[in-house]
Amino acid sequence: MPVHFPLSRLAVAAACSLLMLQGVQAQTDKAPEPKPAETPALVQNSALTGPMLNLILLGELESQRGQAGQAYVLLFEAARRSGDEGLYRRATEIALKAGDGATAIKTIEAWRAALPQSFNASVYEVRILIELNRPADAAKATSTMLKLASAAEREGTITVLPRLFSRNKNKVETAALLEPVLKPWMADVSTALAAHVALGRFALAANNSTLALQLTQHAHALQPTADSPALLALELMPVRAEAQAIVESYLRAKPDGTPIRIVFARLLGTMQRFSEAEGQLQYITRNHPQLGQPWLTLAAVQLEVKQPNQAITTLKRYLARESSGKIDPPTGPAAAATGQDDADDTGDGDNNNAGDEADTLAPSTVQAYFLLAKAYEQLRQFDTAEIWLNKVSSPYRAMDVLPRRLSLLTAQGKHAKALETVRRTPETSPEVGRTKAVLESQLLSDQKEWASSEKVLAVANQRFPNDADLLYQQAMVAEKLDHVDDMERMLRKVIELRPDHHHAYNALGYSLAERNLRLPEARALIATALELAPNEPFITDSLGWVEYRLGNRREALRLLNQAYRLRPDVEIGVHLGEVLWVEGQYEEARRVLREAQKRDATNEVLRSTILRLKVDL
Repeated sequence: MPVHFPLSRLAVAAACSLLMLQGVQAQTDKAPEPKPAETPALVQNSALTGPMLNLILLGELESQRGQAGQAYVLLFEAARRSGDEGLYRRATEIALKAGDGATAIKTIEAWRAALPQSFNASVYEVRILIELNRPADAAKATSTMLKLASAAEREGTITVLPRLFSRNKNKVETAALLEPVLKPWMADVSTALAAHVALGRFALAANNSTLALQLTQHAHALQPTADSPALLALELMPVRAEAQAIVESYLRAKPDGTPIRIVFARLLGTMQRFSEAEGQLQYITRNHPQLGQPWLTLAAVQLEVKQPNQAITTLKRYLARESSGKIDPPTGPAAAATGQDDADDTGDGDNNNAGDEADTLAPSTVQAYFLLAKAYEQLRQFDTAEIWLNKVSSPYRAMDVLPRRLSLLTAQGKHAKALETVRRTPETSPEVGRTKAVLESQLLSDQKEWASSEKVLAVANQRFPNDADLLYQQAMVAEKLDHVDDMERMLRKVIELRPDHHHAYNALGYSLAERNLRLPEARALIATALELAPNEPFITDSLGWVEYRLGNRREALRLLNQAYRLRPDVEIGVHLGEVLWVEGQYEEARRVLREAQKRDATNEVLRSTILRLKVDL
């Protein structure tokens, strides 16, 4: 079974969340997360009597000594006597720090009784109830919190509710509980947009994409230039194709919505819709040439569709702009580029100081050099590709360069030299040793030397015990050797080590399904993987395949069509094509299998399936 690590809806959501954190949010650039106001002086000076001061000082002293129980008793008593919000909050925090949620809730109840209009108390109450896994009570408290929020606070408070409730594992329950809480605010002009988007996010988390789409469409209609509906539409796109129309409408209404356009382009690339992605990236580099990353993403897309000459042109234009200061500097802690930007194609030039200069290169420049090396590798101009890699080479970057140098060697058929290179690379740290083992195993696997690959990983797993990722890789090689019992044992160990390792659940379930073994158990394993990574295309494909093995062809077709729409991968297409063929939909099956053949005619699963089904393409 192939090992896939695609970008899924989770990746899109992460990108969208990053945009929101950077200020791309609905209606306001600073939709605040509900939080208590700055802590006031513990008590007003007029109330700072001698006994009160003693309570506070003793409470803080006990807290510093680690005596949370005593500290709480003293500070809660001070809060009760003074009615001061800062002291109630301090007592609540001490209870939380001690892990005593029940006491924290009792403190908030006293806080709310003393100060019924305290928005801060309601914020703490909602958060603690969520932590205590009391979603119904949390939803009720949320309703109170929204009523207590000021007009200026309410929109931002609604905006962050999906993030606050994300810890609740039962997403369907959460959506049902929050709908009546938010519904009244959907009719309020000042909060309608935020309420629609928040409910859309809850619906999407609950896998109710139909409702999520409807709410997103309504939110976009309310304000076509608002960022938040477009962000939600981006997250919806992998599961609802109609959501793309919202993103495109937003970009027509707001052509300079560049951060969202960038995520849109990346998502299109993830879905292997490279032509559309390239169009969006060309628009950005043409209208906002000072932005660096879109140039690099454009080159990467061009390399995906095997357009190395276009990628070289893009990268050299980027490097020329960077060296002349026409690219905005990176926002992270990247060093400035050193001016090694436009090496000539033949490579004649002085590279004597390349190693020293490589240490000062900005990450964006390094990425450009790596992409140029890949472009020349595609052109089979290996000497020039090596020159670009040498611009990055230094002891500091050795393990970044090594995989790319191995790629160059294998592209030339120099597999023995590639193995020698990785084996002779100095092991400067345990992490380098681990990386070397992974690379050596991959080189051996590429040559189908599965037994040797497994031996390398077995040694690595002895050296790095309980490394879930290494163990997972060894399990995948064991599967190739048909060591099914060993594979299952290792995958179950991975799940024990990392209960959220969705690849392990999926791999085990798919392997059982492929062998027609314990199919109900296989379906349960894959369903768990899909809960951990909703709508991930390769897991959706696995679930479709096990449904096919179980005889549920209609459900299999639904799932496989969804997976193929998310990511038109060759092997997903093969599964879809087979089910279509068996169902008698011969022309559609041929169309899908032809698409797969165009992508990779040498794929063994594709070739064996066509032969087995006797499909005439």
